[in-house]
Amino acid sequence: MNRHSFVLFGLMLVAVSSAPLRGADDRATPQEVITKVRQAASELSKTHNVIQFNSRSGPWVWKDTYIFVVDCDKMVNAAHPVRADIRGVPMAAIKDAKGNAVYPDPAAFCEAARKPAGTWTEYWWVKADETQGSRKISYHLGAEGTPYVVAAGIYDDKLTIAQLSKLSAKR
Repeated sequence: MNRHSFVLFGLMLVAVSSAPLRGADDRATPQEVITKVRQAASELSKTHNVIQFNSRSGPWVWKDTYIFVVDCDKMVNAAHPVRADIRGVPMAAIKDAKGNAVYPDPAAFCEAARKPAGTWTEYWWVKADETQGSRKISYHLGAEGTPYVVAAGIYDDKLTIAQLSKLSAKR
């Protein structure tokens, strides 16, 4: 290896070792989701402005997740920063990656989400830049004084809805 090749190899090692790794730090935690959903619900209660949740940039999109909003009076998806194609779509018509309804009973879902602790739902969703669905569990909470339910989710194969419900009930 000549001197030029050795220096080039050394620079490549530095570049690779300083490159960010995609891993656990890039995934939202259940605690972060609960906190962000509660912040978004509070903000929406004050402003009634769902448009802010349609932007891919800003405080409502972070790590591998984002806030989305459903309107429980109109029973439609009201805001989604990643999937503009489902904004305004009836909740009952939104399907997951396996073809199952994300909200099989929208009225019962809305009732559960409006409780003080909110509710968790499980479905299969395709992550950005992927083609296959992954198990997603989303936390939903009603925005007081509005018809809206705010949500965000985590991608996880192990946590159960019962475990997450205990976590959100504690806060």
